[in-house]
Amino acid sequence: MTERRFEGIGVTPLSGVGNVVWYAPDADLDDPPDPSEVDADAETARFEEARDAAREELERERERTAERVGEDEAAVFDAHVQFLDDPQITDGVEEQIAEGLPAEHAVQRTFDRFVEQFEGMEGRMAERADDLRDVRDRLVRVLSGGERVNLAELEKGSVVFAERLTPSDTAQLDPERVAGFVTVTGGRTSHAAIFARSLALPAVVGVGEELNEVEDGAEVVVDGTDGEVIVDPAEETRKAAAEEEEAEIRSEPVATADGVEIEVAGNVGTAADLGPAADRGADGIGLFRTEFLFLDRQSPPDEEEQYETYVDALETFSDGRVVVRTLDVGGDKPIDYLDLPDEENPFLGERGIRRSLGPDSDLFETQLRALLRAAASDAGGDLAVMLPLVSTVEEVTAARERLELFADDLEREGIDYALPEFGVMVETPAAAFMAEDLTSQVDFFSIGTNDLAQYVMAAERGNERVAELGDYTQPAVLRAIRATVEAAEGTDVWVGMCGEMAGDPDLTELLLGLGLDELSMSAVTVPQVKQAVTETDTGDARKLAEKALSAGTKDEVRRVLTENTKS
Repeated sequence: MTERRFEGIGVTPLSGVGNVVWYAPDADLDDPPDPSEVDADAETARFEEARDAAREELERERERTAERVGEDEAAVFDAHVQFLDDPQITDGVEEQIAEGLPAEHAVQRTFDRFVEQFEGMEGRMAERADDLRDVRDRLVRVLSGGERVNLAELEKGSVVFAERLTPSDTAQLDPERVAGFVTVTGGRTSHAAIFARSLALPAVVGVGEELNEVEDGAEVVVDGTDGEVIVDPAEETRKAAAEEEEAEIRSEPVATADGVEIEVAGNVGTAADLGPAADRGADGIGLFRTEFLFLDRQSPPDEEEQYETYVDALETFSDGRVVVRTLDVGGDKPIDYLDLPDEENPFLGERGIRRSLGPDSDLFETQLRALLRAAASDAGGDLAVMLPLVSTVEEVTAARERLELFADDLEREGIDYALPEFGVMVETPAAAFMAEDLTSQVDFFSIGTNDLAQYVMAAERGNERVAELGDYTQPAVLRAIRATVEAAEGTDVWVGMCGEMAGDPDLTELLLGLGLDELSMSAVTVPQVKQAVTETDTGDARKLAEKALSAGTKDEVRRVLTENTKS
């Protein structure tokens, strides 16, 4: 039988072999009865009971997901609870009931209206439609007494195929049983993709409608590295994927084949993510996303809570470095208790350092004080602080002056402190262009390729319609990275990368050739990247980078990388 290949978006550098299990939860309902037969008061009471039951389920799933996967991923269930309590939704359901619909039909009709609205938006807002579907299907199931398909009890070697997977679906998947999953829709930032990376599951998303041609039970290879789904694989294809070995976990730092030591760190969102990063061999933390300390609560964390969190990180990596990004909100990261503006294009609006130096200056002060204190703790490890979304030298100067001012305050108060390493994220074209001027202000640069690609290419990173433009192997993005590294050459400034590009082992040689000193990524890919570092000769890597930088198109860049792999 001839192999059939389908292309999508690979979201984990892993491969799996197994048999297709199509997952299609059925939320369809029979036609509603005549409105005259509906008792509105009774249906409203049923709706309230269903909300309570759904809330209890969500709380259990959140706790289970936090334990199995991590706090970052579990936080999605907090958003689902908010949908249960959203007055636009609850009022809409009650209005439909008042017009004569049973509760389950009222829920479905109301939620479908909001799903359609979100699907008409772009980027990550469109992905919120999956969250709404998840809550809708849960309520309908509770109201109709339906049975939930238990994805946790699939046969070993199953590969889940689905139109889409909601957070609740993906959180059930057991890596010991499931060989991978594939979806018709979705992108790199979808919840399914995020869960796949956290669970170390081979996964390909966004294959398209042609995936429906694949029969239930067919044998497939899921290639999460190249983004391919191979149906009826040839024996050599199947064996190659089945025998793919997990890279060795190395707890010690690694060096290139010619002896250049490269720091390979992990990206984390909460203290719960620290242990898994260490377990995967991360040398330290290259990106601590502190906004997760501020989300899903009614008030911001105080200085003491933040201090203890940063000290925990330093204790976990007592022989390494912990790079903490100051609060980065705005854009796609709203916080309920902050007065965030309603902006037409929030990604180009008041986010990151712009808010820290403006309306959130009090939060900035609290955070910097906690960081200064943590830097002086006896937890071990080296603390570094970096600023998000920097565009001007003035922003960096102002932030550094505040750090030193708060240090003076602590000294007057008799509180121990130490000045941490101070750096900026390079994620705007302005920061890349001004990198040479910034070297006198900072100790390091950390390149955030997710946003850098978005801003260099003017292509919103969550918008599947412009995904090709926003690819970080676009020549313009590579040249922005190289310009940043060149600005630091001959200075004491080191250059790292904490975007998704850093976690792609197929690009490790290119990145080292471009001159990166540190790579930070999702913990799941740390072993593969460490292995790729040890197999790289920096002289060859520089030649590869020169060829890639001379390319005029993304296809040419990819051709250079492919030819290098074959040689």
